Amino acid sequence: MTPELAHDLKASVRTIPDYPKPGIMFRDITTLLGDPRSFRRAVDELVQPWAGSKIDKVAGIEARGFIIGGAIAHQVSSGFVPIRKKGKLPHTCVSMSYALEYGTDIIEMHADALVRGERVILVDDLIATGGTAEGAIKLLRQVGAEVVAACFIIDLPELGGADKIRAMGVPVRTLIGFEGH
Repeated sequence: MTPELAHDLKASVRTIPDYPKPGIMFRDITTLLGDPRSFRRAVDELVQPWAGSKIDKVAGIEARGFIIGGAIAHQVSSGFVPIRKKGKLPHTCVSMSYALEYGTDIIEMHADALVRGERVILVDDLIATGGTAEGAIKLLRQVGAEVVAACFIIDLPELGGADKIRAMGVPVRTLIGFEGH
């Protein structure tokens, strides 16, 4: 990706200070999503390394991962799998507990969303500490999926999440980085 593209995408992300709590700089991608050119370029850049590869499913993490993941699934002609917080899906689910900054949470997906051996790209808007993405990868692997990559528009490199995912043997694709939290 060119430095110019990274700059353009970064400029399309709104930063909201002290949200959801003091000291946090919230990176809001709704402004990027609302700009057709930035949204299209972000999706194109996220899938570029796997263009022409066999991708069976794109798994998106609730909620912004649904938006990006749906667009990526369309782009690579694959199915889409929602990964949601516990209790949000209506059919038989498999679940995985994952670490939060303070405590744990549970994510789920439908038990029949994937077939063992399917090649999956995991997608979300941002990677920080990597706890949710790590849980999602474990969940996908639990049902026998091959996690081909994890893709995020934004990386907060100081928090180490992308490195945590790479240490699990999953390539990580990010488009822009922001310093701090």
